[in-house]
Amino acid sequence: MTDAPTPESPEPRDPRKGPLSFLSGALTAGLLAWLALGMSRRMVVYFAVHPPHYSSPIAQNIAVTLKTLLVGLSFLATFSSGFVALGLTLVFLRSLFTARDQNPA
Repeated sequence: MTDAPTPESPEPRDPRKGPLSFLSGALTAGLLAWLALGMSRRMVVYFAVHPPHYSSPIAQNIAVTLKTLLVGLSFLATFSSGFVALGLTLVFLRSLFTARDQNPA
C-alpha cells in the first residue's frame, strides 16, 4: 500500500502566519529589549557605584569576572531581543506589501 494522498483527502495544510502575528511578535520582542536595556543600564550604574573590594587577589579577580559576565549577558539579551524585534518588524512590513495567493493549490 502506498501512503500517497488521494485527491479526495488532501493533507491538511498548516495555516499561514499573518501580519498581525508578526506585529505582535515584534512588539513583544521590542518590549523585552526595552526591559533588558533598562536592566543593563541599572547593572552598569550599580557596579560603577559599588566596585568590589576584597583583600584577596583571587577573590577580587573572581568578583570582577562575575561582574563582567553579568553585564555582558544583560547586554547580549538586550541586543538579541532588539535584533529579533527588528527582524519581525521587517517581516511584518514585507507581509503587508506582498500579494497573497488567490488560489492556494
